[in-house]
Amino acid sequence: MKKWIKALSVGLASVVVLGACGQGDGSENNAGSEGGGESSDFTAKMVTDVSGIDDKSFNQFSWEGLKAFGEANGLEEGKNYDYVQSSTAQDFEPNLRALTRENTDISWAIGFLMADAVKTVAQQNEDAQLAIIDSVVTDDNGDPLSNVANITFKEHEGSFLVGVAAGLQTETNKVGFIGGVESELIKKFENGFKAGVHAVNPDAEVIVQYAEVFTDPQKGQQLANTMYTTGADVIYHSAGNTGNGLFTEAINRVKNGEQVWAIGVDKDQYEEGVYEGDQSVTLTSMIKRVDTAVQDVTQQTMDGSFPGGEILEYGIEDDGIDYATTGDNLSPEIIESMDDYMQQILDGELEVPKTDDEFNEFAG
Repeated sequence: MKKWIKALSVGLASVVVLGACGQGDGSENNAGSEGGGESSDFTAKMVTDVSGIDDKSFNQFSWEGLKAFGEANGLEEGKNYDYVQSSTAQDFEPNLRALTRENTDISWAIGFLMADAVKTVAQQNEDAQLAIIDSVVTDDNGDPLSNVANITFKEHEGSFLVGVAAGLQTETNKVGFIGGVESELIKKFENGFKAGVHAVNPDAEVIVQYAEVFTDPQKGQQLANTMYTTGADVIYHSAGNTGNGLFTEAINRVKNGEQVWAIGVDKDQYEEGVYEGDQSVTLTSMIKRVDTAVQDVTQQTMDGSFPGGEILEYGIEDDGIDYATTGDNLSPEIIESMDDYMQQILDGELEVPKTDDEFNEFAG
């Protein structure tokens, strides 16, 4: 049986570099841009999005990666590596600007919602070195900014795999998808998931709802309630902290004797579904290794190789995308099917759709 137990890797050689437009010059006191320097002088800090550092998902996983980097290099938390929390979107720019004023060697922006803030700060501070998750920050001509590292993932492929699990697990032939803010990024999760369901169970209906917010667990619970009430028995979310409401609703229903499941996202969310002893409503989770990416790129920067102007894409082939089997809720048969499709993706035999048009073509 496949088990999701992978060591956090640094320097993933197979990460796809989609573009390169030079590298930032770096500031005079910037150890990363001066070819390394003393690690005790190196600083790496991140700005969270509005979901916060303890969202049990995207921001938390990014912070775990930065902490792992700091601990591996004997750095001091709060001095060499730290985070700044954003309460609203209006905090993004001043929080990033504060890190550049401190001559932080690499300043992380966690999430595509911060793209505009990163662009403004990067263009006004050419010596700064910034990195963003899930977006590509470009100038007015469409070229990646030379002092921004752009980190992307093949989320649609991982979503396909958990879609396979949902399509095989469902007993009602209805499954659900809860998205946060409808966008090109979250559409990748949606369409990959729908494609996975369709591949193994073309008769299953996929109910899709967007909360249009990443920070409202109550909204997530309401959407989950509606989906479960109308017959869905497996729901996948890509909604940040909003998605935590899915687990609350699933737990309540299981305690009342219903058989429903939740599928987590970004990190292994088995613990979010625990309701009795070590039992959990979490069927599986789509693992998006933002922790690996943060640790990897931060290490490159400290070693003097900040990938400014590059677009780095993490996928299954470099352990950037995976799925979780914690708790053995997945049957051996479902795992075998998921692994078979994973191999097809790796071998280039299966191209997973990212957009609505691609999904419609995929589904015929």
